[in-house]
Amino acid sequence: MNGTPPALRLPSLLPTLYPHSLHQTVLPSLLWRSPVRCKPIWYRPMSGALALLLSMMLLPVVLAAADGNVTFRDIIADGSAGVTYARTPSPRLATLEAQRMQETYVFPDDVIQTPIKPHGVPGVVAFDYDGDGDLDLYVTNGPGTSNSLLANRLMETGTLFFEDVADQAGVGATDQDSSGVVAGDLDNDGDQDLYVLGTGEPNRLFENRGNGSFRDVTAASGTAGGALETNTSATLGDLDGDGLLDIVIAGASTFEHQPAIFIPFTPENVPNSVFKNLGNLRFTDASDSSGIRMQGGVLPQFAQAATLTHSIAAVDIDLDGDVDIISGDDQGVVPGRLVGGIDQGILHVFENDGTGHFVDTNEARGLNLIGGWMGLSFGDFDGDGRLDFFGSNFGSYAPQNFPLVLPFPGAYNSRWFLQQEDGRFVHPGLGSLVALPFGWGTSTADFDNDGDLDIIFQGGIDVGPLAVADNPGSLLFNDGNGVFRYDHAALAASVEHERRMVSGVATGDLNRDGFTDMISVSSFDAPAPIPLVPFPPLGGPFDASAIFVPTFLPTATPGVFVPNRQIPELPDGSLSVEISSGNDNRWIAVDVIGSVGRTARGKVNRDGVGAVVRFSPHGGKSMLRPIIAGSSYASQDSLTAGFGLGSAHSGTVEVLWPGGVRNRLYGVHAGERIRFPEIPVSIDDQDLSFGRYVSRVRHALRDLRRNGTIDRAEQRRFFFSALLAFLDRDDEHDEHDG
Repeated sequence: MNGTPPALRLPSLLPTLYPHSLHQTVLPSLLWRSPVRCKPIWYRPMSGALALLLSMMLLPVVLAAADGNVTFRDIIADGSAGVTYARTPSPRLATLEAQRMQETYVFPDDVIQTPIKPHGVPGVVAFDYDGDGDLDLYVTNGPGTSNSLLANRLMETGTLFFEDVADQAGVGATDQDSSGVVAGDLDNDGDQDLYVLGTGEPNRLFENRGNGSFRDVTAASGTAGGALETNTSATLGDLDGDGLLDIVIAGASTFEHQPAIFIPFTPENVPNSVFKNLGNLRFTDASDSSGIRMQGGVLPQFAQAATLTHSIAAVDIDLDGDVDIISGDDQGVVPGRLVGGIDQGILHVFENDGTGHFVDTNEARGLNLIGGWMGLSFGDFDGDGRLDFFGSNFGSYAPQNFPLVLPFPGAYNSRWFLQQEDGRFVHPGLGSLVALPFGWGTSTADFDNDGDLDIIFQGGIDVGPLAVADNPGSLLFNDGNGVFRYDHAALAASVEHERRMVSGVATGDLNRDGFTDMISVSSFDAPAPIPLVPFPPLGGPFDASAIFVPTFLPTATPGVFVPNRQIPELPDGSLSVEISSGNDNRWIAVDVIGSVGRTARGKVNRDGVGAVVRFSPHGGKSMLRPIIAGSSYASQDSLTAGFGLGSAHSGTVEVLWPGGVRNRLYGVHAGERIRFPEIPVSIDDQDLSFGRYVSRVRHALRDLRRNGTIDRAEQRRFFFSALLAFLDRDDEHDEHDG
């Protein structure tokens, strides 16, 4: 083969690349290989011939980026959202109110009888229920009040505001004490269904009928769960690779009182559950066969015991093409193994063998760390090409009020964990943050669009003697290397989050400006007249906001409290929808689309849940974002993957699909919203010749265009990128051989 430079050879071939028979007309000319050696495929957008070719099509790249410089405004608080929300308390609040009428409140006898989250467990999901292109919100509520389905009217009117259509849409669930919620296309019909959890009562499945309404299919679906079970969080994922989303539920415990906080592996805990999707919205209980219920194991008598699990996520944590299960459990005040007790509140990584059977690998991954683990969020924090995660926790401030039962307050810090090459996770330390507050819901996103992933977590709780109110809305900005700093200014002009006992947190681009917005919902709020008492300072930036509400006051007798009569009735919880101001940084947005049932060999569920999306700006660090349907406590982020470019103009998007297929799209420009379909032929399938590869790509894209998944322009664009990706993969293969 001659050495004609590819920059001269390939452009002249472009007119013949499509729609003619490529394996006959182009193969000889594409055998030229650049001698340039490049980084592995996950680390670079292109190499050799591709860089020369695409440099003619891409704008100049400037990689300077502004860090931070975004602020948020609550459109619920300022009245511009068009809706109101107030959390109706759960019936168990009556128990706590009766305790507050007692003369004394004794630890531990009265405390163990105090209900868990007596005001309820509100959750929220950001999803496009009506398919009009903007994000809607579903927010859960207590019995006697409808849950809220907030239809976003941005696309119809050009203005961001919401209309509550829950009752007319059939998802009010007025008689349920609703908690967590997840959304996904469970029947692969092109719209997202809702699964709403209950506390002390069955869960509910609502089928999206595609016409703006839902119907309750719980009874026929087999997804109700136990009649008296309490569940707060769930996640969706295709566990066995059959193209259907299964449901995984985090089993909690009775919330009527607190045995789970004091008694290890109490029988009142609810085991985690798996409902396998059989198709047509029919499910079967696969909890035992899945292996996710083997959580105890510290002592033989607890080998099959259940823990109090607050959060759970289906995510491909090891990037092997199948979704694993990560769960966060609560240690409560049970003494840990280090002091002769039992570890029950640890992080679990259930690794999938590819068939939907899981093995707990938490010890091998270094995650047998006790805590009050509550919410989970995921992303590549340090840019090394591996998935990391964040876990919200009880914090370092509140344990200071319970030194006898929580002697190691540092163990209860929220933390981020960086995955190492051997699969172990390491927490690099809090650095200048020193100590972090209490947290429930959490999300990972590039809030300032500077090219790295940041963290938001919020939370507050009534734990009996006090209400923890130390979280002002903890927005942690990443320096690009997995080192985080707290930005107080970002939320300072929004609402006073310290007084909101936030439960659920979700994120998404609500006004379609390319910047991530935040939604949070609280179980109750502390009104301004209530004096907030500061926790002892720990020397970090959260000292100024580390406060609590003294619902009971200590007496001279240790362990004996009296009700604080100065505290009025606590107001119901609130919804906060905080819109980002944005900055000058650029962005792209990616919606993945599975092609099961839409083309031959298509395997991935229609929402693409379980995929991992990588964006590589030209000349900059890549970012990984997994598509997860539920991980934040009781809540779910938008399934759209947003990426910040800083000041860069373009880059490359690559998707690792469930099942292991990888596709790539070159030349994605700032401001683009990409619909990325599964093309069921992988760029790294070394068994395929060029001709067979091209033929499969052509047929898949033709099918996807014919059934309306993509248009003709998208068909051509993905086809051309697929050819370039094939050339790129061979360069990588040559490099490994060398």
